[in-house]
Parts: sequence; structure tokens; C-alpha cells
Amino acid sequence: MELVCFQGTDKQNWPQINALMKRGNWDKIFLLKDKTTEDFPVSPNCTVMAISSAAPLLELKEEIIKKLKPLMKNDFEIALSIASSTGKESMALISALLCIPVGIRLVAFTKNGIDFIN
Repeated sequence: MELVCFQGTDKQNWPQINALMKRGNWDKIFLLKDKTTEDFPVSPNCTVMAISSAAPLLELKEEIIKKLKPLMKNDFEIALSIASSTGKESMALISALLCIPVGIRLVAFTKNGIDFIN
């Protein structure tokens, strides 16, 4: 399974993303981040994509589709972490993934380890 995460500007949620990336057995990891967000240490199987979070919602959605769709040709379902994104970023990302189309399993790192919450 592949993991899609959004790295927002809120640094206090970055350990959540880091734990998911390091402790999960992911085929690939796609990390979306705002162009203004500083870099985040990533694993070799991680593709980082900078996007313009300041763009209007529908433009942001289209930008995400344009960047993710070519990379998800055979995927039926992905793990998704939106712990670090704003509401607007989360809406654009979820909408883009559903338009690709790909199934979404929300994932979080908890005291029990990696938990799928849907």
C-alpha cells in the first residue's frame, strides 16, 4: 500500500508524519507540502511534491491531481494522513484522490502504532 501525507506548516504535527513514514511498510510514499514549508527529512521511497496552498481550493485540487495521477496508475487504495494539513488542504487532497480515482484509508500513528481509522 502507498502512503500519501500532507506536510503543513504546523511543525508540532510533523512527528506524526515522520512516524508513519518510518514505521509503516509502504510501497511508496508521496509527501505533498506547501512551497513555503521548509524541507522535511524523508526516506528514499518518498516522492516530495511542492504545491501552492495559497491557490483557490479548486485550483489546488487540480494541481494535486496533475502531480499525483501519473504516479498512481494501478492503485486501488492508499493510506492517507491529513494530520498536518489545514481544512482547505485536506478538502483539496481528498477531492483530488477521489477524482483520480483511488480509495482512501485514513491512517494515524497512535500509542498502539499505525492505526487505520476508517
